Amino acid sequence: MLTALLVERASVLAERDRQKQRADELHVENLRLQVELARYRKWYYGPRADRLRASELAQALLDFGEKLESKPIHPEDVPAATEPAYELRRVKRRPGRRNLARFEHLPVTTQVYELSAEERVCPGCGAERREIGAEESWQIEYVPGRFERIRHVRKKYACLRCEAAGSGPQIEVVAKPGTALEKGMAGPGLLAYIVTSKCADYLPLYRLEDIFARQGFEISRATQSVWCGDVAELVEPLYQRMAERVRASHVVATDDTVLPMLSAGKAQPTRMWVYVGDAAHPYNVFDFTLNRGRDGPKQFLKDYAEVLLADAYGGYNGVVAGNAITRAGCWAHARRKFVEAEKTAPEIAGEAVRLIGALFAVERQGWELSAEQRLALRQQQSAPVLAELRERLLAWKDQLLPKHPMAEAVNYTLGQWQELNVFCSDGAVPIDNNVSEREMKRVVLNRKNSLFVGNPRGGRTAAILASLTSSCRRHVIDPQVYLTQLLVNLASWPVRDLDAWLPDQWKLRQPARLAALYAAAPAAS
Repeated sequence: MLTALLVERASVLAERDRQKQRADELHVENLRLQVELARYRKWYYGPRADRLRASELAQALLDFGEKLESKPIHPEDVPAATEPAYELRRVKRRPGRRNLARFEHLPVTTQVYELSAEERVCPGCGAERREIGAEESWQIEYVPGRFERIRHVRKKYACLRCEAAGSGPQIEVVAKPGTALEKGMAGPGLLAYIVTSKCADYLPLYRLEDIFARQGFEISRATQSVWCGDVAELVEPLYQRMAERVRASHVVATDDTVLPMLSAGKAQPTRMWVYVGDAAHPYNVFDFTLNRGRDGPKQFLKDYAEVLLADAYGGYNGVVAGNAITRAGCWAHARRKFVEAEKTAPEIAGEAVRLIGALFAVERQGWELSAEQRLALRQQQSAPVLAELRERLLAWKDQLLPKHPMAEAVNYTLGQWQELNVFCSDGAVPIDNNVSEREMKRVVLNRKNSLFVGNPRGGRTAAILASLTSSCRRHVIDPQVYLTQLLVNLASWPVRDLDAWLPDQWKLRQPARLAALYAAAPAAS
C-alpha cells in the first residue's frame, strides 16, 4: 500500500514538473511572439530609431519638467487679467528677409516694369513724371527641362583633280565626335539624366516614361533599360578600379539586402551587397549575387587581408576563415537586440542600453581625433565599460531561460564578443556598421519603387550604376554633371589615366566656382 502511494505521489510530482515546464515554455513562446509582433509593428508604423519606450521616454520627460520648472518666468510672458482668452494664441511671423547669397550661383533673368506714357502723366498738374528710383524684389522660378534634337552634318571632301586623272577622288568625311553609345540615339546628357533619376533619385523607369511623354518625348522603359545596361558596360572598367581601391582599405564596412529578380513562377530572392572603403579609399561599391552564400563576399574580398566590419551573419565566418582578415562587430546591432526584447525584461534592457550608450558617448568625444588618439581614449574609457557589461551579460545569462527573448539578445552579444571588442584595439575601426546600412537604403528605396530586376545582367547594371551615384553622393557631387562629362570623355580616354575619372579625383579638377558650390552644399548623410 505504501509503495503504491509513493508511486502515485512520484507520478503526481512528475506531472506537476511537466506542467510547470510546459507553462514556462508557453510563457517564453508568448514573450517571443510579443517581441516579433512589436518588431513588425515598428517596421510598418514605428520610428526608425532604436529607443527604449519606458526608461528613455520617462527620463526625457523628467529632464524636460526639471528644466521647465527651473526656468524663470518673464513678466511679459504673463497675460493681463483683462486680456481676452482668444488673444493668447498669437501666430509667430517668420523672420525677415532670407539670405539671398545662397542663390547667387543661379542664373538671373531681369524683368523691368515701367509706366506707359499715358500712365506717367501727373494727375495733379498734367506734367510728365520722371523716374526717381526703383524697388527690387527676388523670386525663385523653376523652368522645366526640355528635349532637343542635335543634327550632326559631316561634310565630305574630294579631290577633283585626282578624280579627273583617274587615280580616285580621295574622298574624306569629317569624323564625328565620340559618343557614349556607338550608333546610339541618346546623347550623354539624356543618358546621365536617366541614370541619375533611376539610381540617385530612385525613380522607376515607367515613371520616367510618363514624365518624358508629358514633355513630348515618347521612349519606352525597355529602351531606357537597355541604355542603362549599355552605360554600365561602358563604365565597368571604372567600377573595377573603384573595387580595387576599396580592397586596399584598412577597414571595409559591408552589408547586404534582398533584391528580388524575376524568374519562372515567382521572384528569386537575390542579394545586393555594399562594400564601403575607408577615408583613404572613399568609394562605395555594390555587388550583385544570386544568393546570400559566402561565395559572393569571398570572391569580392579574395585578396583582402585587413578589417571587415559587418553584422553577425554567419556567412562572413567562411570569408574570414583561413586568412588574415580581422572581423569587427557592430554595437548598433547588439543594442537593437535589447531594444526589441525590452517588453520581456525592461530592467535588463534599460541597463544594457545604458552601458552601450556609454560606449557611444566615448565615440562622440573622439569623433575628430586621430586613430591613435581615439584608441587611447577608448582604452581609457571604453574598456572599463566593456568589462562591466560582460559581467552583467554573464549574470543575465544564468538567470534567464535559454529561449527567453532577452536571453537571445544576451547570447547574441556574448557570441559576438570578440568581434565587438575589435574597435577597442584599433582606433580606425568604427564602433558600428551604420555607414554601410545607410547605403542599403538606396537599394531598399529602389526595390520599393521598381520591385525587382529582370535578370542577372540587370542586377549587375544596378550594382555598377549605384556604385557611381553613391560615391558621388559621398563626395557631395552632382551625379548628373559627373556622369555627363564621364560619358562624353570615357570612350576615348586612355585606360592608363582611368583614375582621373574616379569621383574624388574628378571633383579636384572642377573649376573654382563648382568647387565652392559643392563645399557650400550640405554634407551627404
